[in-house]
Amino acid sequence: MSLDTVLNRIDSELDTSIERLCDFLRIPSISTDPAFKADVDRAADWLVNDLQTIGITAEKRTTPGHPMVVGHVGQDLGDTVPHVLFYGHYDVQPVDPLNLWTREPFDPAIEETEHGPVIRGRGSSDDKGQLMTFVEACRAWKDVHGSLPCRITFFFEGEEESGSPSLVPFLEANKDELKADLALVCDTSMVSRGVPSISSQLRGMVKDEFTIVGPRIDLHSGHYGGPGLNPLRELSKIVASFYDDETGKVAVDGFYEGVHDVPAEQLAQWQGCGFDEADYLGSVGYTQPHGEVGYSTLEQQWARPTLEVNGLWGGYNGAGSKTVIPSEAHCKITCRLVGDMDPDALRDKIRKHVEDRLSPDAKVVWDNDLDGSPASVMNISRPEFEAARTALSAEWNREAVFAGMGGSIPVVGYFNTVLGMDSMLVGFANDDDAIHSPNEKYDVKSFHKGMRSWARILDELTK
Repeated sequence: MSLDTVLNRIDSELDTSIERLCDFLRIPSISTDPAFKADVDRAADWLVNDLQTIGITAEKRTTPGHPMVVGHVGQDLGDTVPHVLFYGHYDVQPVDPLNLWTREPFDPAIEETEHGPVIRGRGSSDDKGQLMTFVEACRAWKDVHGSLPCRITFFFEGEEESGSPSLVPFLEANKDELKADLALVCDTSMVSRGVPSISSQLRGMVKDEFTIVGPRIDLHSGHYGGPGLNPLRELSKIVASFYDDETGKVAVDGFYEGVHDVPAEQLAQWQGCGFDEADYLGSVGYTQPHGEVGYSTLEQQWARPTLEVNGLWGGYNGAGSKTVIPSEAHCKITCRLVGDMDPDALRDKIRKHVEDRLSPDAKVVWDNDLDGSPASVMNISRPEFEAARTALSAEWNREAVFAGMGGSIPVVGYFNTVLGMDSMLVGFANDDDAIHSPNEKYDVKSFHKGMRSWARILDELTK
């Protein structure tokens, strides 16, 4: 029986596969909110049961936080075939603001759009839909051949959207069980609609949060307005100082240490990869890029570091007016890292930048329970990468590309440092999937051809 038989099976069972995904999407597995702890647990059980239906030895493993799901198949094949670990996460982002959704976030449905049908619902793209492309490819392969073509370890996390606090201890405690020849990760996007992509690099991440404290209590603005220090004004001044308005660069001293220029050959590849800047910006309401002057949109997204303000709040936020000078003002920031930037050193530089600009009677309190991870570069010289590129090119009827990625996937770094294992990242999301936002969706084409792509990749990897 040939690969075509497996691909035909995927085609004929597409509707059933979508129904199965929608069943999974109905579970509100929001890992960051304790109110949904039981639902996260229920999603882990769903995955265990689903894997078991296709003959995979799977179980739910407890952690101090949310559970991991681990499954194995093909151990009896020994070292005569490749051994891959497939990673995905089954937790999802919160749905706020709920009023901006066009339907219930956990009531998924097929909707028609200008680009064809999509699966609308929280987690459809990040990461349940992507995760299930691989599982469904394995299901079709098993249905046709009675077994899978290689050893596969399935590793699904329930805390990716909440900082993965249990991940490293779990990897360290289960090194021998989880180590494989290569990790496969499906939590990435295509460089442009219909352009199959293998991620060659990921930006790292630094998170921080601080509070500017002024008076010991909120003050009447009629009594203290003028002589009183206002923490919100202090915070606004500090946030504005993070950036150079003329160049768009981050103005923190030493921020760009460890950043390298992109080689001309790589820039040429990016310029010819099919990326549509106007479509990318226009899909979210922009008319032009707003980052560093002198760098293309792709360079800004893939190869330049950033400092973003993710949240600002303080004072009175209710209806009407309350004339106070607030006691505190709060700020959340994240930085995306590239090259050899050091997360810990960068955090120190940012904190010094803030502390050096405090006015008398203002103090800063930092959240010290936040993490950071360096950037990652994939080892694309491994033969598996060319095998995957061959498979993707055949499925999408155009040459697959090696592309950078603006996001951060810390597990890739941990696979390398803890398990000594390289990773290959192949995903089928589109930039307009609205992950982490209201009205998240996953194109039916991405889901369908994603399944077919993984079947082809498994075939190429085991030739």
